[in-house]
Amino acid sequence: MIQRDIIAAIATAPGRGGIGIIRISGPSLAAFAAGLTPRRLRPRLAAFTPFLDATGNALDEGLALYFAAPHSYTGEDVLELQGHGGPLVMRQLLRRCVELGARLARPGEFTERAYLNGRMDLAQAEGVADLIEASTALAARAALHSLQGQFSQLIQQLSKKIISLRTLLEATLDFPDEEVEFLTAGQAQDRLTEIRQAVEATLSATRQGSLLREGIQAVLIGAPNVGKSSLLNRLAGDDVAIVTELPGTTRDALREQIDIDGLPVHIIDTAGLRETGDAVERIGISRTWAMIEKADLALLVADASGTDDAAERAIIDRLPPGLGRIRVMNKIDLVPRNSARESTDAEERVWVSAKTGEGLELLKRAIWDRAGWHPAGEGLFTARARHVAALQRAQQHLAAAASQTDRLELYAEELRLAHQALGSITGEFTPDDLLGEIFSTFCIGK
Repeated sequence: MIQRDIIAAIATAPGRGGIGIIRISGPSLAAFAAGLTPRRLRPRLAAFTPFLDATGNALDEGLALYFAAPHSYTGEDVLELQGHGGPLVMRQLLRRCVELGARLARPGEFTERAYLNGRMDLAQAEGVADLIEASTALAARAALHSLQGQFSQLIQQLSKKIISLRTLLEATLDFPDEEVEFLTAGQAQDRLTEIRQAVEATLSATRQGSLLREGIQAVLIGAPNVGKSSLLNRLAGDDVAIVTELPGTTRDALREQIDIDGLPVHIIDTAGLRETGDAVERIGISRTWAMIEKADLALLVADASGTDDAAERAIIDRLPPGLGRIRVMNKIDLVPRNSARESTDAEERVWVSAKTGEGLELLKRAIWDRAGWHPAGEGLFTARARHVAALQRAQQHLAAAASQTDRLELYAEELRLAHQALGSITGEFTPDDLLGEIFSTFCIGK
């Protein structure tokens, strides 16, 4: 699906740098390149050249790289100009590209063209964005696995299993009197059970990939002066929050991301929860409750001396049902208590000292477990919420098929819908509006 227009964009980050790159993609760029450089460019060979304006004067000089279709990132002719990384120089070169007939690329349009031209499937394209946005080393490796097609291969294997079963079913339905392999109810159930087990295993790995990409939102809550900001500083490894002895120091939310064995955890420090006559503090408390509603996990910080159990209980009673929580018993350096992690059916407590750091590893492990984080090592890949939803739909259709073994027409239809759900992950069955939503989240120039 070769596009008919030429697109151009600055592919390097905004600001000043040693090198800036302009990327151009479109059909037959040889004539276009001739308007930018006096050198005749050969595919895949870097040429040092001036970059010319409309009058033939040099705007800049640097390396020009030409990739001939289909052997390029987008599957079209691609030209990259590597010049000096000043904002003015980059804008002048981009303006010259527009003069020659290019238009400014939309966010993600280069990768979108790579997908439309068959250079990668949709899950691989999303892996490109995930690699750029990765916030931990493990997330970067997992995103690279997705880009290299590891996730896509799992989906393709599931699709092949379903296609094989669908083929036998269709033969049975279309040629009931012919000597073709007849699919008995028992055979159908055995094959379907195998497929459902494979989908369940893939769904479990995909949930881990989604967790790795998105991370979790953990909100620090509690009464004033229990050490929430000190705990944030200790978890972040830096003095990111102001700490004083005065209750109510924290008025607005403070966000920091930490890495727990590769899992991104977005920690939010909030205003202490109490009744107050201070108008500004009341606004901060109101925002705290709003953030609690959106959080994945609440870290309920309390003084280990247990001097304000009534305030702590009032907070617990108001927490949203189903919100995971860990009670963090802080300031064990002030009481005769060692660090510990205690779990009961009702809750989990971790005894720590934000001042000395004692018990922090226990707290990190508790967060790790509460998130349901069980990394699969080198087999991990990044995934998105839409991938999880698609696998869940496939799972539901396969379950429906299992109840229709005596009605093969309905059985076959449920298999078709399961296959379609899987195909939406790689882009085999993906509506255009979803494509627009996905690629609009990419950076310009990629």
